[in-house]
Amino acid sequence: MTTAKKARRYSRVELPNGMLVAWEHSGTRRMSRVSVVALGGLFITTPEPPPNGDMVRLIFEIPGGEVRARAMVRDCQPGKGMGIEFTAMNQEARALLHRLMKVLTRV
Repeated sequence: MTTAKKARRYSRVELPNGMLVAWEHSGTRRMSRVSVVALGGLFITTPEPPPNGDMVRLIFEIPGGEVRARAMVRDCQPGKGMGIEFTAMNQEARALLHRLMKVLTRV
């Protein structure tokens, strides 16, 4: 029996050295590392991630500026981290992220 892989809307890029992200959930602020980045979201390394469906607020620096966004936890992996999907981001931040992804996905 074979299983079909879930098709992804956006290319993902692994960040071997990670990138810092500040995030807030239920009034608690934390700093973590991002191990995977995509236009649609991030994978954030944290030992105790919020459950699937919870909302988080994020802020992180990338070349060219700061990205602030709201996101939903889509993949909670206790002991490892969480996959989040961006739900709100201003146009300037989206443009910065798009430029970063263009640079990171060049072969």
